[in-house]
Amino acid sequence: QVQLVESGGGLVQPGGSLRLSCAAPGSTSRINGMGWYRQAPGKQRELVANITSGGSTNYADSVKGRFTISRDNAKNLVYLQMNSLKPEDTAVYYCNADRLRTYSGSYYASLWGRGTQVTVSS
Repeated sequence: QVQLVESGGGLVQPGGSLRLSCAAPGSTSRINGMGWYRQAPGKQRELVANITSGGSTNYADSVKGRFTISRDNAKNLVYLQMNSLKPEDTAVYYCNADRLRTYSGSYYASLWGRGTQVTVSS
């Protein structure tokens, strides 16, 4: 099954930092947008940040100035650097790829990872 793979989650104290990584399948030839979403218990999944293939970025107001999204197009990787973490950042973080194509000709309008848990607590 084709999916994205996230890594880098964990437990961190308030004010700390984490870096999430997301890898697309090795057969990927092209991805348009990539993004990070999160879902806290009892809440809907929400956009954290996204980035176009050209490098334009967009952030949720709640993370502006603290989180930075970046991508490596050659390796089909996307990162989320999270600084000054707060307890309210606690959630499962999901990676998303928009309009992914593989070398074999497969097309995925929207592809998700299984998520990685981020817990901010003292």
